[in-house]
Amino acid sequence: MEVWGVSEPVLRLGVFAAVLLTLLGAEAAWPRRSLLLARRRWPTNLSILVLGGITVRVLGAISPLLLAVGAAAWAQQAGVGLFNVWSIPGWLAALLCVLVLDALIWAQHWSFHRVPTLWRLHRVHHADRDFDVTTALRFHPVEIALSMLIKVAAVVVLGAPMLAVVVFEVLLNACAMFNHANLRLPVKLDRVLRMLVVTPDMHRVHHSVHAGEHNRNFGFNLSAWDRLFGTYVAQPRDGHQGMTIGLPQYQQSGPERLGWSLWLPATPLSSRPDLPAER
Repeated sequence: MEVWGVSEPVLRLGVFAAVLLTLLGAEAAWPRRSLLLARRRWPTNLSILVLGGITVRVLGAISPLLLAVGAAAWAQQAGVGLFNVWSIPGWLAALLCVLVLDALIWAQHWSFHRVPTLWRLHRVHHADRDFDVTTALRFHPVEIALSMLIKVAAVVVLGAPMLAVVVFEVLLNACAMFNHANLRLPVKLDRVLRMLVVTPDMHRVHHSVHAGEHNRNFGFNLSAWDRLFGTYVAQPRDGHQGMTIGLPQYQQSGPERLGWSLWLPATPLSSRPDLPAER
């Protein structure tokens, strides 16, 4: 598929690289916090990104229908899904699909915190003891695969236009990197931006060691879902400079190592009452 004369994979990779490099530069120029481990985590986080990309490639090799864009193409050709049988303007269908998919990602994120089996995977992301743009790349490959299959199901049910899916995927990646950035924004700018989108200060709260904070602020793109569903917390109780990032049981060396991170889902869950329990 081509978007504005550019192939979809090239477009997505180009935007991803441009946003990543821009945010790395912005973090260096205007850091919000001093990092505990600095760049020592980067090889692991980037390696996890590569493994996630390989996972997506494998899904696509098995069948294009296992990828969101491929599922959208199939649904359109087969006339399957809400917006392939409900005749409304294309721009409105695309806008509604982006909004619904964003709400779905919020709900998926919430469920990965509440369902113990899913939390096993998602805690790889939360185990990072620092918070910067590379944290946005740190999702276990199995979680990447599950997330893609959830999006595929939603795309088919919606009959989402291919362009809407591409736009959503690009926005999701860009916004996730932005709101994980170790970036100091002026207070007034942050206040205005978070009325619409999730800012770094808003999402940093979600990476606090305190359960009352890391079980809040689930949004990646729009901030409205947390406000709507009562999971919004404005600021961390220890302040952005004083708060501890990560999970309380993983504050020693380990999360910055690749093997440790990939093996984490196979290890027992904590019995702490503030984390999801085994069932």
